Amino acid sequence: MADKKQPSDIAIWLGIADNAFTRQKTVKFGDASAVNSGRIYSFIVVFGLGALWVLASIMGFVEPFYWPTIGGTFDRIYLLVTEGFRNVPLWEHVGISVFRVISGVIFGALVGVPLGFAMGLSSTARGLFDPIVEFMRPIPPLALIPLIILWFGIDETAKIFLLFLASLFIMTIAARSGVSSVGISKVHAAYSLGASKLQILRHVILPNALPEIFTGLRTSMGVCWGTVVAAELVAADKGVGSMIMIAKNFLQTDTVVIGIIIIGVIGYIIEIFMRYLENGLIPWKGKG
Repeated sequence: MADKKQPSDIAIWLGIADNAFTRQKTVKFGDASAVNSGRIYSFIVVFGLGALWVLASIMGFVEPFYWPTIGGTFDRIYLLVTEGFRNVPLWEHVGISVFRVISGVIFGALVGVPLGFAMGLSSTARGLFDPIVEFMRPIPPLALIPLIILWFGIDETAKIFLLFLASLFIMTIAARSGVSSVGISKVHAAYSLGASKLQILRHVILPNALPEIFTGLRTSMGVCWGTVVAAELVAADKGVGSMIMIAKNFLQTDTVVIGIIIIGVIGYIIEIFMRYLENGLIPWKGKG
């Protein structure tokens, strides 16, 4: 009997067909590893929203909602690409925002991950820092803008520090949660084999905590993108958030929409990159 025709790579990539791994699954509901990419539905949603925007622009439904037409938006994109915004090239606005966000996340991870590990491994560190972390965690970064201006002025340090705070407590809690999720049987097994505390930290605790840390990185990246508009309110003349706020003052809704789309697209690209990085660096995630 002839073998059943295998699905194409494109069909698997789009999520129309199962790959070789998921085809072996007998029970799929409740098994996250058996869920396909579903990219075909993503394309349908994107093209559907685009078609809806075109139809609304043609029929004149966008004006009452102060939403730009799709034609006007493409015209504004051309002007932003060729002439920039307020004599600053568009790529420079995008680049400075990306730099601020990534800087805030990196600094937040550099401080938050060791702090979370200390809180997860030491009673003293947990007692010292837990009240501060739990008190600061629910405070929105926007509420800290007046204090940050008083402390750091209105230069670049103030903006990055605000994004650092937005990332810090997320990374701290993610690292602490990662340490807490380590199976005690693995720690006991390492001790029985003669491992030192440093070896247990490096070879047992860190690998088991990495999935939680990556989840924290992805979350903090999204939060920092949501905060960058507020960070660039602090006397910024460059950045996507600054571009949005200045355009809002002049009722340039097409520029506002373009800025929102840029933030969403870059955030999505970073999220996809983080997923691939996670799959490459943590192949053991979800496998016990």
